[in-house]
Amino acid sequence: MPVDTALEPVEPLQTVAWSYGKVRLIDQTALPDRIEFIEYSSWRDVVEAIRTMVVRGAPAIGCTAALGMALGCRSIISESREAFRQRFTEMAEAFRASRPTAVNLFWAIDRMVLIVDTLPGSIIDLKDALVDEALKMLDEDIETNRRLGWNGAELLPDDGAVLTHCNAGALATVGYGTALGVIRAAVADGKNIRVYADETRPRLQGMKLTAWELARDGIDVTVIADSMAAVLMKQKKIDCVVVGADRIAANGDTANKIGTYGVAVLARHHGIPFYVAAPYSTIDFTIECGDDIPIEERPSEEMTHINGIRIMPEGVSTINPAFDVTPSGLVTAFITEAGVIRPPYNHTLRDSAPADVAVAPGKRLQLSG
Repeated sequence: MPVDTALEPVEPLQTVAWSYGKVRLIDQTALPDRIEFIEYSSWRDVVEAIRTMVVRGAPAIGCTAALGMALGCRSIISESREAFRQRFTEMAEAFRASRPTAVNLFWAIDRMVLIVDTLPGSIIDLKDALVDEALKMLDEDIETNRRLGWNGAELLPDDGAVLTHCNAGALATVGYGTALGVIRAAVADGKNIRVYADETRPRLQGMKLTAWELARDGIDVTVIADSMAAVLMKQKKIDCVVVGADRIAANGDTANKIGTYGVAVLARHHGIPFYVAAPYSTIDFTIECGDDIPIEERPSEEMTHINGIRIMPEGVSTINPAFDVTPSGLVTAFITEAGVIRPPYNHTLRDSAPADVAVAPGKRLQLSG
């Protein structure tokens, strides 16, 4: 996995790319200290990059998995369609096991598997089609986020402050971002937006990634400790909250980075709008409520160490869920590429879905066209 530290970041920032037959990622574990691009020639290494959070953010890991599968299919040597499908299915299962909560991962894998299941033609044609499908997802992600951003920009004040939690920006997507896409669109529309970014313990994605992105774009950003949000809300320094999502149940219950639930409770107490910005691929209509969303438990070292240095006494136990679930009743509105969606979510999320999104219980997805 050669690392190229000489390359400058592209404009606009693109987290995931296909580069001469390899998967190219920004190493998010190196930010904000340095920008590193890693190129992967092995699909198994792409699985590991997802698992170890070299790449993170629900839309980004979905697209990364699709590219990883497109990469991996090229190494399958078989003249038998069935043998090819068996190897490809094994690869898909490895990607499914990399992280359990973000539904975009499974959505992207399902799209790739559907190509194998339904496309006629030779295996060579099939391999080309899988690359094309993965690249299509990258283009769709950026376009979706831009539409989502403009839909949400109208909700932000002309002059005010937004609180966000974790990182739902270009780094969490292929480019542009969801929650930060809303902020970017509002700023591009001439609004004077100031951002408070929660540090987001324990991995500090707000401090390391959100602050880096916004500062890079020249957007006013201030990092606060997670425990400061309540005081700022009481002091009326926050006008609204905008966060991303890793999985949204059919009733609107939303899994996002651990700590999001607490922010939503605080926002409700202080009468502050709480918006969730996410593409429709993040909604899992096979899950009726948040109780059924699988929550990933991360390694204890993320709690006990910072940058490899132990900060917790030896022998003390930890719990480290990566996500929590915010009940739909605390969500003021969902911001999607299809528009702004308001309660009752058990009806409006289905009714507002784009034509190419499957919303019937038990169906994973359908492809447009």
